[in-house]
Amino acid sequence: MYDNVVAQKIAKRYKEKPFTDFASIGPETQLETLNLNWRERDLPEIVRTKHVHRLHPYMGKFIPQLVEIFLRKFRPSLIYDPFCGSGTTLVEANSLGIDSIGTDISIFNVILSKVKTKKYDVVRLEKEVRNLLSKLHLQERSLFGNGNSRRFDQEDNEYLKTWFAPKALKELSIYLELINECTYKDLLKITLSRATRSARLVTHYDLDFPKKPQTSEYYCYKHDRTCRPIDEANKFLVRYTLDALYRVKEFDRIRTNSSVIVNHADSREVNLPKGIDMIFTSPPYVGLIDYHEQHRYAYELLGLENNEEKEIGAAKNGQSEQARKEYIKGINDVLAHSRDYLTKDALALIVVNDKYRLYKPEEVGFKAVGKIDRHVNRRTGRRDTAFYESVLIWKKD
Repeated sequence: MYDNVVAQKIAKRYKEKPFTDFASIGPETQLETLNLNWRERDLPEIVRTKHVHRLHPYMGKFIPQLVEIFLRKFRPSLIYDPFCGSGTTLVEANSLGIDSIGTDISIFNVILSKVKTKKYDVVRLEKEVRNLLSKLHLQERSLFGNGNSRRFDQEDNEYLKTWFAPKALKELSIYLELINECTYKDLLKITLSRATRSARLVTHYDLDFPKKPQTSEYYCYKHDRTCRPIDEANKFLVRYTLDALYRVKEFDRIRTNSSVIVNHADSREVNLPKGIDMIFTSPPYVGLIDYHEQHRYAYELLGLENNEEKEIGAAKNGQSEQARKEYIKGINDVLAHSRDYLTKDALALIVVNDKYRLYKPEEVGFKAVGKIDRHVNRRTGRRDTAFYESVLIWKKD
């Protein structure tokens, strides 16, 4: 359980208006004076998921406004995220003109991060998207309009056959085949993955942690009525493809020419350049999320390499004392390795709920110089329990 004293302190701050004037942050800002306990009315979803940050749902990420505050405060020249996940740190760094590097063991995360930070020819992309959707419509009519029994390789995948209605799986397969003809394949793979997530045979209120396929009608807590399982994918494919185009164009208006490097590697041994002057990261929580499993549908549909055996703190390993020991050893190995590439007095900012008190800076060559505690207002699915996190601020010792 999180420290009750901290929880009570945060509860009192809820009576105050949270900080939202992000552009005003500078080197002189006193971080401890900021109230970062945002609620929905303080920081609406449309603001939290601006431009490319919502190209694809991702469990366990921090909101972009959080990293923006610390980037504006410390203004690094080269920032590193050894658990880059969906690329939030990299996107925000680029928008502020800061060079960035990210590493992740998950190939899906690497593709997602690269897609979000890529520089696109938006005119060419828009033409390609319109052409793709036109072909998708024609293929749909051809395949389902005259009894065509053509099969796709994906229809023989046992996982996909279990979690998708036959019509939905065929539509996803058509889209996958069509994007092979496109220039921006990876962006469209992410769009396809987002549609695949929504087209699964799951209840509307449990997209995050479905335990079994939903094949019959059910009472829906989200819509307060009886709902039926999804049996098609086309509506999601069209909607998310157009949304991706809109979001890429939106980010293109503010992005800079700052460099972004994304490594598909183990952060305990990846080769990095010298000169990193800040780390900003949110490591995996011990025994909470299987980062490969949450995107299993994408791995199966796209045929991606699975590196889940190298995950640190995977949910399947639990939260036993032994699991916690293995977890913090993995985290410490990453931080100690990353430290070798940091400049003198470089900072490491770590977003974590350290309820087991596992994070000790002196064990990896750092010293603690600050900590910001905040309440995370959970707003999606049925995850409505109180959740707290801290931003640990360490300096290279």
